[in-house]
Amino acid sequence: MPQSYEYDVLIIGSGAAGLTVALNLPEHLRVCVISKAEISSGATLWAQGGIAAVLDDTDSVENHIQDTLNAGGGLCHEDAVRFTVEHSKESIRWLIDSGVKFTRQDDGEDYHLTREGGHSHRRIIHAADATGHAVSTTLADQARARPNIDLKAGRVAVDLITNRKLALPGNRCVGAYILNLEDNHVELFRARFTVIATGGASKAYRYTTNPDGASGDGIAMAWRAGCRVSNMEFNQFHPTCLYHPHAKSFLITEAVRGEGGVLRLPDGSRFMDRFDDRAELAPRDIVARAIDHEMKRLGADHLYLDISHKPADFIKQHFPTIYEKCLGFGIDITRESIPVVPAAHYTCGGVVSDERARTDVNQLYVVGEAAFTGLHGANRMASNSLLECLVYGRAAAQDIARREADIPPPPSAPDWDESQVRDSDEDVIISHNWDELRHFMWDYVGIVRTTKRLQRAKHRVDLLSREISEFYSNYRVSNDLIELRNLVTVSDLIICSALQRRESRGLHYTLDYPGLLNDAQDTLLVPTNYRTPTP
Repeated sequence: MPQSYEYDVLIIGSGAAGLTVALNLPEHLRVCVISKAEISSGATLWAQGGIAAVLDDTDSVENHIQDTLNAGGGLCHEDAVRFTVEHSKESIRWLIDSGVKFTRQDDGEDYHLTREGGHSHRRIIHAADATGHAVSTTLADQARARPNIDLKAGRVAVDLITNRKLALPGNRCVGAYILNLEDNHVELFRARFTVIATGGASKAYRYTTNPDGASGDGIAMAWRAGCRVSNMEFNQFHPTCLYHPHAKSFLITEAVRGEGGVLRLPDGSRFMDRFDDRAELAPRDIVARAIDHEMKRLGADHLYLDISHKPADFIKQHFPTIYEKCLGFGIDITRESIPVVPAAHYTCGGVVSDERARTDVNQLYVVGEAAFTGLHGANRMASNSLLECLVYGRAAAQDIARREADIPPPPSAPDWDESQVRDSDEDVIISHNWDELRHFMWDYVGIVRTTKRLQRAKHRVDLLSREISEFYSNYRVSNDLIELRNLVTVSDLIICSALQRRESRGLHYTLDYPGLLNDAQDTLLVPTNYRTPTP
């Protein structure tokens, strides 16, 4: 029989955002953290560059705020930017107190700060070039040591449970149905509070720097539960993903350019100064479009990122992970350029939330890449994402702690019903639809868009949505089916958002509307089951 669980707080996702929430909750609360694979297996683990924060006397909160606003293409919410930056230093201090070993200067006294695109100062604190690994593993170890936190790996969320689904009054989330990948049974998790920390949706694209689990699960589940989403058209493409037939989803951190790396054409010439005065230190959207433009102009499969002019010891010290990874593919970055190509990297839009990480559904929170806080605007500035996870994760935990005495236990809910479905004998449909989706999203909804391409993508996603809905209704759920269902939902949200934006702003660039509108507005999508949230 499938298991049934009850907790005070259910956290879906075990990256920096989810674990930050768990570790900042009062220890008398019973907390469960759900992870698709191992606890330290999400996007956080692979983050290389670092975390942006005001840590140097020559820097200031106002500088960081202004840099973020400049990068965001006029769509950042200044109150969200200020809230995030003003809490940056204390969030980094919390990580240090939790045991994260950041890289120090050669004298061992101060922490080494690097600079990345869009930043006017050195403010990126890092652990060599594997910051995400240091943060993820440290927080996971801390969570394992907490007796009130249950870590349940090998589970994928199917859908949220709300009062409406239970035919009860009110607009409250009371848990989720979760597929146990070990026995393929759907388990019931009831909770007083539920937190979405599932990451982004870059697996909607053919090429991505993200791990396999980045299938937009939380965004899709929240949309189905009645939450608004915003700015889904702003998909950040990392300019420099390692181009090699055997290298899967390995990005070359922006810090390589921050430390002097230059982009080159196949003939060895530089080109970024023709696109922006900041050259290699321009924001990511500009760099990605420049690379995409040059690749298409030349008919090239990839371009090159070169830092070999720096001393070999400097490269090995600052980028040991990249050096070893490339060397494993026969590329010595101390002597030769790195072949690179842009790849889908970060979902700037997401589920609408406030400064306490609350969504439109009561007792449902969202933190990290799945959330739309207003911080990133039309283009995320480098290394603000992990900071957002920390600041809003801590804010969500504080809000739950403040409210928990007033929230009653969750109501009873039925077990998942498998009596009307059967095992699939047509899994080829799932794999075919998965490939089709990711190909047309890459071709039609990629770095450069047109209205005709977007309309073609909309037509295809509508067909896929009907096919998958029928498949979902008749067969037992599987991880692949759940992810495909969610990716189709999120892809539709991306396409609808992109069709609404009739201008080129930030990460959304369309040949049909190359200019900017005078009035910068968020793209807001409202589900048919939306209800105005209660205070």
